[in-house]
Order: sequence, then structure tokens, then C-alpha cells
Amino acid sequence: MLYVSIIFIFQFSIFDSATAQNSRFTIKGDVAVNAMVERHVEFNNRVKTIPGFRVQIASFSGANSKNSAFGLRDRFVLDYPATQAYIVFDEPNFKVKVGDFRTRLEAYAFLQQIKDVYKGYIIKDNINPEPPVVDDYAPDDLENEME
Repeated sequence: MLYVSIIFIFQFSIFDSATAQNSRFTIKGDVAVNAMVERHVEFNNRVKTIPGFRVQIASFSGANSKNSAFGLRDRFVLDYPATQAYIVFDEPNFKVKVGDFRTRLEAYAFLQQIKDVYKGYIIKDNINPEPPVVDDYAPDDLENEME
């Protein structure tokens, strides 16, 4: 986030000229800075994960490890349908990871819920954030509540 802020400050501090005609501004800046910002925006649109935490509940290797990992994942999903479960192949292991937690504290609270059935530990991982909540709010709603 700091990197993006620095780019914007840098971009707007190195402009050649700014002209005002009919309340319209034209800012001419360095082409390389504009290209760098466009690449950054394009990258952010492609990457859909953010840094966070998961709980790894198992790691299987050897014969039948793939079937064991999928079986455990399926059992976990039946027990906790609201929590996502993932299988990652990290040669030679099949790892079963669960949850998409933004903070270590959230992951720890979930680990405490499942620790009697699933032994696991918290790991740093890239997570799939939940989509933002969109409220159907209109400015008139506040005015109507005040009356």
C-alpha cells in the first residue's frame, strides 16, 4: 500500500505543466511513471489473493497420500461447511489447509474450535478474501431516519 502511495505522490510531483481552461485540468507527466502505474493496476486486477493465515490440519506423503488428503478434506467440509478447505501438492506431500483468515488471532480462534477433532497448526499463506459487503445505502435514508 505504501508503494502505491509513493507512486501517486511521485507521479503528481513530476508534472511538466498544468493548464486550466473552462474548469478542466490537463496534467502532463512522465510517460514511464504512467506506464508503471498502469502495470501495477493490471497486476492487482489479476491477483485475487492477499496475505493471511490458514490452519494446516494434515500433510500426507507416500502411497495413497492423495486419496487420504481428499478423504480428510471431504470429512472436514462435512463437519464445517462454512469454512473453505484446500489441498496443496508440495512435492512429495499433499497438505490439507483450511480457512481464509486475515489475522493470526482469527486463525487461532478457529484452531481452538476444531482442535479436539483435527490437530493442526497456523501457517502464513495467501488467502482468498471474502468479497466486500455492499450496503444498499442511499443518502436519503439518513434524512428519513432523522425526521
